[in-house]
Amino acid sequence: MSMIMRSVINTAAKFSAAFLYSQSSRKSKSFVSAASIHLRKMVHYLTEQRGRPNSTDYRIYLKTSDGKYISPFHDIPLYVADEQECGVPPKKFKTNEILFNMVVEVPRWSNAKMEETTKEPLNPIKQDIKKGKLRYVANIFPHKGYIWNYGALPQTWEDPNHTDKETTCCGDNDPIDVCEIGSKVCVTGQVIQVKVLGILALIDEGETDWKVIAINIEDPDASSLNSIEDVRKIKPGHLEATVDWFKKYKIPDGKPENRFAFNGQFKDKDFAIEVIKSTHSYWKALVMRKKMKDDEIVCQNSSLCDSPFKCSDAEASAVVHTAAEYGEPLPVSSEVDKWYFLAK
Repeated sequence: MSMIMRSVINTAAKFSAAFLYSQSSRKSKSFVSAASIHLRKMVHYLTEQRGRPNSTDYRIYLKTSDGKYISPFHDIPLYVADEQECGVPPKKFKTNEILFNMVVEVPRWSNAKMEETTKEPLNPIKQDIKKGKLRYVANIFPHKGYIWNYGALPQTWEDPNHTDKETTCCGDNDPIDVCEIGSKVCVTGQVIQVKVLGILALIDEGETDWKVIAINIEDPDASSLNSIEDVRKIKPGHLEATVDWFKKYKIPDGKPENRFAFNGQFKDKDFAIEVIKSTHSYWKALVMRKKMKDDEIVCQNSSLCDSPFKCSDAEASAVVHTAAEYGEPLPVSSEVDKWYFLAK
């Protein structure tokens, strides 16, 4: 066995389970030769695509502007004011607003169910698979795909072994989800800065699945939106549509309506930030564990330098370069555009 292959195998073992999210673009992109790597530059990060979009081997890896491969779950700081490199003091901002980094997984109006995986190193973004098929959310009239830019807050974790005192349900074993309600349609893998406005407590198949409501700080309405009540005034109907979407989105798959804690009422900004802080503390405890069970997350982490699961840049690079090379997107079934009409 070659030294390179042995290094890759050892790295995969070290990472045995890590979070992943992937999006496949439904629009064909110009074909890039097999030898080339497709990069999309974001504000602070690059995304590197591997595999063929709209296929099961499609992956989106994140890297820093200087080419260092990172995990979108572990290596991007939760708070904008924090640096991800060890020993670097936090940045100071003129505003007193607490700002969070958000990793966009699904652009608004798209249908591909992209999410961070729990089973691959470096947590690349990929499309969820069920029974061997790529998953797409249904269009339930009048909604088209996801009605927000949907994603997650890095360095958070909803602990499946912790029963939330508010919802009386355990966490869903994922980072905390975010619905970004701004007007700009983002792209998969984009890292944006958001301010939190409120939160919704979805109970998804018996698990607590918090949905943070946030706004991109670069959005034209960001200065006017500072609370969940502001959303009701400035974007009337949006919160009601959000509850309706989460309640019904699994019905076309033959499942019952989802339910909510707090009778489907949104909790305010302060409540939301406390929930985020708690999930951040669960994440910290997770990455500092000395041993992991098979069903728990083993992380690649450069933010907490003393984490026992930190890997080297060379190991991270080896993981990416053994993935399938970027290729031409595959076609998407016309069934994805089907509209479902459900009785009131």
